[in-house]
Amino acid sequence: MNKTILATGLVLGILAVILGAFGAHGLKKSIGPEDINTFETGIKYQMYHAFFLMVLSLLPSVSNGTKTTVFYLTLFGVVLFSGSIYVLATNTLTSFDFRKIGFVTPIGGTMLIAAWGVLLYAILTKK
Repeated sequence: MNKTILATGLVLGILAVILGAFGAHGLKKSIGPEDINTFETGIKYQMYHAFFLMVLSLLPSVSNGTKTTVFYLTLFGVVLFSGSIYVLATNTLTSFDFRKIGFVTPIGGTMLIAAWGVLLYAILTKK
């Protein structure tokens, strides 16, 4: 599981760099400054959680069950939180109104908070 967690963190990091470059160079002329800032928020949270997963994979004192729970909460949280922010920030570029799915952003954020909370609980209750 540690290899999967580490590899997923690395892939999320790679994608964050690619999306960051795309936002900085490809989107600047297509969407407004407020939407660029929104897009960058999604990138920041994706990168933070890429590092989070890499650290998680290296923690020897955390059980595999806890790591698995934290991994899935983080992965799905990033997909829902950052993913929805990406499509909401670029909403003006498509014919579909992505604001209809904006409710998934706080669900993803809640999953990210839960991932941190589960890891904190596991560390604090470790004998």
